[in-house]
Order: sequence, then C-alpha cells, then structure tokens
Amino acid sequence: MRPQWLRADTGWFPPTSSALNEPNGLLALGGDLTSTRLINAYQRGIFPWYSEGQPILWWSPDPRVVIYPGQAHISTSLKKFLCKSTWQIRVNQAFRQVLKYCAAPRRDSHGTWLLDEMQHAYAQLHSVGVAHSIEVWADDQLQGGLYGVSLGKVFFGESMFSRAENGSKVALIALSHMLKEANFALIDCQVGNPHLFSMGAIQLNRAKFEALLHHYASVRTESPWPNWSTLSLPCEHFI
Repeated sequence: MRPQWLRADTGWFPPTSSALNEPNGLLALGGDLTSTRLINAYQRGIFPWYSEGQPILWWSPDPRVVIYPGQAHISTSLKKFLCKSTWQIRVNQAFRQVLKYCAAPRRDSHGTWLLDEMQHAYAQLHSVGVAHSIEVWADDQLQGGLYGVSLGKVFFGESMFSRAENGSKVALIALSHMLKEANFALIDCQVGNPHLFSMGAIQLNRAKFEALLHHYASVRTESPWPNWSTLSLPCEHFI
C-alpha cells in the first residue's frame, strides 16, 4: 500500500489505519498547511513532518509517545537545579523566536524540518489562539522552550530547544505542571527519543491514543492560556 496524495482544496485525510508500518506512520503526501487542515489533522492524531525538497508528509505513528500532565519525571539533580534557579517561565511572549530556535540545526544535523512554510503555518495557528509557546528566560535571554498545538484538553507538542543546560527540560516540566493545574488529559510527544523517555514519556498504541483524542481533543473548554503570561517555578511544586 502506498500513501495517498492529498488535494489542496480539501481537508480530507485517509483513515490512520492505512498508515505504513515502514516508515512507521507515513499516511499521506501533499495537501497544504492551512490552519483548517492542521486543526483537522491534529484532532485525528495526524501531524506534518518533512524536509527541504520533499512534499508535505503526514504521519500517524504507532505506537504514540505521550506524557500525562503532572507526570513528567524530575531527577534528583534537576530538582536541586530548580530549587536554586532564578529562571522565569513565560507563555506566548516570544512565539516566533521560539520557532526560530526550534528550527536551528541540531549539533548532529545540518538541516531542519521546521521550514519557513511550517513556521508560517504555526504562526498562523498562534494568531488564532491554537498554537502556544512555553519559554524559559534568564533576565531577557531565552534559555530554552517549546511550542505546540492545544485542542480541547490535549496539548500536541511539536518541538523544543535548549540554549543552556536544562533549558528544554525546565520548559517541559513547566508545561506538565501547568496542564495538570488546568485539568488537561494528555501531552502528545509524537515519537520517542531517549530525552523524552528519561522525562517520563510512555508509549500508547494508536487505537488507545485515538480514543483519548476522540474523548478530549474536541472538548470545548475554557482556555488556560490567556491567564498564564508568567509561571513561577517554586521548589515545593517539584518535591
């Protein structure tokens, strides 16, 4: 079975059960990155991920990697760091800057999947209150952060970065704490890596993940995001 090509004038996707096993989760190609299509995709557990020179590739991997809000793992050394840290957590204060840092090539890579058109698409989602950034600041300098898409009571994490040691870890811990306080059900991490698993990520099969999305991702809920311009990280939250 081959992944299907999508037309640019419709938000239709094939069923996720038709996604390939190798590469894991490749579902469809083409289409567009309009806000309508992206929201439609995330509600179904589908996300775009592709590189320069490729068509838009849409994915639904099985298993899916998630973190339950409030269950991000904090090591003993990181707890000590948090208790001494003077870093501040801010929300949605520098979304485009977070995109820029997330798009920067990693040390083990020379390219980026977060192309200009992807950055524009997520900036559009941010402008309509769907995409959000969690930022770690020291004075007026970004030390780390992450961004993702929020639908109902599910946060779909897209990318994170660190400019200082523990930068992305602190952003993820802050997100986990914030979403627990707001009664969110799930943080989607898409695919696993050692960093995420060390932070408490687990795997769910596609059927269970999509059942959770069906229950929580379309829930109408009062958004916590406008009320979280700055989030403190008091030591007692993490001990």
